[in-house]
Amino acid sequence: MTIPAQILPALDLAAPSWRPILEQGLEAMAAANPGYLPALAVDNYLPTENRLFAAFAQPLGKVRYVLVGEGPYPRAESATGVCFMDGAVGELWCDTGLSKPVNRATSLRNFMKMLLVASSQLQAHDTGGAAMAPIARAARGDGSIQTLAQLQDNLTRHGFLLLNASLVFRSHVPPAVDARAWLPFLQTVLAALAARQSPPTLVLWGKIAEQLKKLPETAALPQIAAEHPYNLSFIQHQGMQELFGPMQLLRAQ
Repeated sequence: MTIPAQILPALDLAAPSWRPILEQGLEAMAAANPGYLPALAVDNYLPTENRLFAAFAQPLGKVRYVLVGEGPYPRAESATGVCFMDGAVGELWCDTGLSKPVNRATSLRNFMKMLLVASSQLQAHDTGGAAMAPIARAARGDGSIQTLAQLQDNLTRHGFLLLNASLVFRSHVPPAVDARAWLPFLQTVLAALAARQSPPTLVLWGKIAEQLKKLPETAALPQIAAEHPYNLSFIQHQGMQELFGPMQLLRAQ
């Protein structure tokens, strides 16, 4: 299979250890749906700027967790090729709590509140503005991270591969259609991870991501699942608190 020329530059953003696996994944996609990649290559999709495989900047040998979201944000400024990281968000805090961009990014807001509950800074039953304000004021001077880029760096440092179930978003194509087309690619990636001596843990957020449980390639991977973070109930998810709490992701590292 010849990878469409328009897609080749996107492979250059991946770590060299991933390149042959990503090429195998694209070949598996082409075998299952020969017309998909040529059509995608000449279409408008997110993420832009050749960031299709940006998640794979994390070298294969450093992957300890695979966090699987649903798909890219449906806005060019937000879709970065890395799941859950909203490129429109810079600062995390303001004097009254979480910054306005964080509050607009519902999943990020709930994820941060879950981290604060896990570290006993916030009570799960009281996560509103009045409770957040003193935490935010303290965070701006107590060694806490200040930007989303720092949060992504901390996740990367802990070995997270931040992957989406569908690597693209197109406003004129149902997300489930793109997700189906990328399934052979994900199977190839997951098979490579499962073959490692110490397979990483699969962290599945939301119903689309949980469909990966059905794949034979995930049988050898430890798994933990939760509702998608855009649900308020995510803040109180015990499994997520136990997983992420000890990592202290909101602290400068």
